[in-house]
Amino acid sequence: MLTLLAGITRFVTGVGHVLAFVVAGFALAGVAWIVSFSTEQVGQRFGTAATGMMQSTLGNLPEFFVVIFALNAGDKVVAETAILGSILVNALLVLGLVIIVGALRSEGRIMRFSARLPNDTATMLMTASFIILLVALANGANDSASHHIKTISIISAVAILIAYSVWVHQYLTTEPRGEKHQEHEPPRVPTATSLILLGLSGLAAAFVSDWFVHALEPTIHTVGISRSFAGLVIVAIAGNAVEHAVGVVLAAKGENELAISVVKNSVAQIAAFLYPLLVLVSLLTATTLTFALPPVYAGALLGTSVIVWQITGDGEATPFEGASLIAAFVILATVAAFEA
Repeated sequence: MLTLLAGITRFVTGVGHVLAFVVAGFALAGVAWIVSFSTEQVGQRFGTAATGMMQSTLGNLPEFFVVIFALNAGDKVVAETAILGSILVNALLVLGLVIIVGALRSEGRIMRFSARLPNDTATMLMTASFIILLVALANGANDSASHHIKTISIISAVAILIAYSVWVHQYLTTEPRGEKHQEHEPPRVPTATSLILLGLSGLAAAFVSDWFVHALEPTIHTVGISRSFAGLVIVAIAGNAVEHAVGVVLAAKGENELAISVVKNSVAQIAAFLYPLLVLVSLLTATTLTFALPPVYAGALLGTSVIVWQITGDGEATPFEGASLIAAFVILATVAAFEA
């Protein structure tokens, strides 16, 4: 219903751009929820690791299409901040909410989970931060490497994707201690139904993302917000609504391992798979995406990887640590509001 309404507001004349943007945003969140539900139903047949991987991979479809359409429209700032915002929203805001809910639900108000995935995620975040920081330093110094950012980004994207593939194989073929004994709710719908819903929601994500981006530019001018804030906060939150809902609900049910798996898998996927993949795919769009980001965001990404590792690397987290993650996101959003 929301998808249909978003289509009407996109093509019917006389409808305000702000209204079209808001409706498309809700439709994008709705599509993301359907993708999440479908993948959860399919994935629950294969264990925590596979479920988290499937949810994060297919749950990131809206972000993928949003960035592609933004690049095709020549809006590089929104594309860059949207992909970066997807990392930071999940790593700070969503993970913070999940930890608070999970810790309050757990014995002694301490959320416990396997430390393997958080440590792997921090490693991949730091790897992505490494190339972004190098590019930012090269641009800042205006050295000879700064004149070859596109080539450097392409080679780096391929290298990161190879490293990510090695990690995926390792992650899916080695079972963390204790996972065998975890019990989850049985699937509520047949596999065939889940696959049909998955296909339809993936198709809907492409259309809704196009309508969302189309209404974004005039909305920015009408409301008077910065492009950085729009991409880093508004677009990222809309595209990651699925992680908000699924991760928090799983934490509230006491399924700490799966809740962390869904969110941390999404962080790893965006940083080490989706971003480098988009760098390569953008070669076919009107605007090329690279790893060249403003220094403030390169620093934010590096700082986030350190904070996430510090808080979740030991396999335990408290409400205070969840609140700290959310506070970091609020600070970042405030900075973005004053960026261009």
